[in-house]
Amino acid sequence: MYLVIFDCDGTLIDSQDTILHGLSVGFEAVGLTPPDRRTGLSIVGLSLDVAFKRLVAPEHAHLVPAMADAYRQAKVERRLAGLDHDPLYPGARAVLDALHAREDVLLGVATGKALRGVRHMQEMHGLEQMFVTIQTADSAPSKPHPGMILQAMAETGAQADKTVMIGDTTFDIDMARAAGVASVGVTWGYHSREMLVASGAGRIIDRFGELQGALAETFGLDLFAAERDIA
Repeated sequence: MYLVIFDCDGTLIDSQDTILHGLSVGFEAVGLTPPDRRTGLSIVGLSLDVAFKRLVAPEHAHLVPAMADAYRQAKVERRLAGLDHDPLYPGARAVLDALHAREDVLLGVATGKALRGVRHMQEMHGLEQMFVTIQTADSAPSKPHPGMILQAMAETGAQADKTVMIGDTTFDIDMARAAGVASVGVTWGYHSREMLVASGAGRIIDRFGELQGALAETFGLDLFAAERDIA
């Protein structure tokens, strides 16, 4: 069995506007000035407390728990008001459907989001039955620690040489390297191609349609082929 793990924010869904809104709420809740857009998006993928800690000066580190709580509360309120809708990136659904249809592929998620955030994303896009393993900030260390991938492999029984991590940040690539699995970097998210290359991404793609070729090269077979020869 092949285990294909996707990051969420910046890889499957375009969540930059809702993330930046939450960051602004967190900073304003403790009387600090929010970061500029580029700086704010640079931490996407990290667990919330770790992300805020990277964004504030050392003397404000004690404010991080309150900032994270304000962010979480704002997200809950926006979802209840029907305002928190992050679209799938173009081509994402077709790729997920094609992979999910295969009997030799398992799909997973590894994200800095909380589990309720992933559940919300699944409900919004009808992905409730898509992923057999979901690793979040609730139950694993923040990226780039390999814990999320290691737990996903343990849950599914997948081997490292049959596992790949797909993500848009160096945090994803570094996590994959630490776990000893293959990686595919995507350029439509929050870290640049140059950063992904420097981090050691095994393959880099510019659109979802290129994932077919990247996975074929990674595993030596066409994961989208209609005919399957499963040992």
